[in-house]
Amino acid sequence: MTMLKRAEKVGRRFLNPVPTVVGGPGMIFKVLPQFLLNREERVPRRALGPFRTNVAAYATEPVSGLRITWMGHSSMLMEIDGVRVLVDPVWDERAAPVQWAGPKRFFAPTLRLEELPPIDAVLVSHDHYDHLGAGTVRRLVALQPQVRWVTMLGVGAILRRLGVQAERIAEMDWTETVSIAGAAGARCEITALPARHFSGRGAFNRFETLWASFVLRGAGHTVYYGADSGWWEGFAEIGAAFGPFDVTMLEIGAYNELWQSIHMGPDGAVRAFHALGGAGLLMPIHWGLFNLALHAWRQPMERLLEIAEVEDLKLWSPEPGLPTEVVRGAELRSDWWR
Repeated sequence: MTMLKRAEKVGRRFLNPVPTVVGGPGMIFKVLPQFLLNREERVPRRALGPFRTNVAAYATEPVSGLRITWMGHSSMLMEIDGVRVLVDPVWDERAAPVQWAGPKRFFAPTLRLEELPPIDAVLVSHDHYDHLGAGTVRRLVALQPQVRWVTMLGVGAILRRLGVQAERIAEMDWTETVSIAGAAGARCEITALPARHFSGRGAFNRFETLWASFVLRGAGHTVYYGADSGWWEGFAEIGAAFGPFDVTMLEIGAYNELWQSIHMGPDGAVRAFHALGGAGLLMPIHWGLFNLALHAWRQPMERLLEIAEVEDLKLWSPEPGLPTEVVRGAELRSDWWR
């Protein structure tokens, strides 16, 4: 029986692909002692960067066909076989409902939104503030009104409130596919797939919009963008149905034992990578920009490197803001975070 199927709802709330408990009334009493006694360097003591994107790089197509500019956390510009997709863009100062409080970025955006090349689509995986920046959306709408917005069920209403025209939005359910047109007839198929997470931009609307992971397939490359997810058994089915992947992007940060069902951390990411087929390159995402957990800010990457040495994994981890070509099978390990 397949685990890859459309999302189910109970009332207004979407369900995870497997039973999942998120938070609960006792969570604060478990987290508070850890928070109060925490001595980890959760925010960098020294300023990071500045990192700057050489926007002149976008004047030429990537020779390999696949180039990724990772902006930190889960934001990136993916150029895949002639199609440009901006993923989970957050240029906002804080990953929060207001810009005067909440998790603040560790370093400034590596380029201004005005400097972005023409984008074919913006992919928004779910509505959490560290993946959907309200100020970012408003500015992108004004700068690039031609862009298609690809997102999940229910998130379109948020985008419309932020100024995106309804006809520019494609809302997807799990297992649905949208085709994105690029330059000179290029196309990229984006398929939404289940993930084990949750949604909500407030305390009282959790699960009312859908979340997902994605497969992006161009003419010559296939990428898996895991977005946010805890471990679940469906990874193996995704790999069998859609792999092998040139790059597998999996979250390593903002994790804790108390919420391991929705954020898997570096150990879970490696487990998921193997379940997805273990081919190609593992790209760590969802780290290095915001303080969203109790661990030291470098710890997810340090732990991933420990595992990679033991298991001989090929990692692909570029410096923030650097337009970097993916060469099939060629590892890349930047030490910008040291």
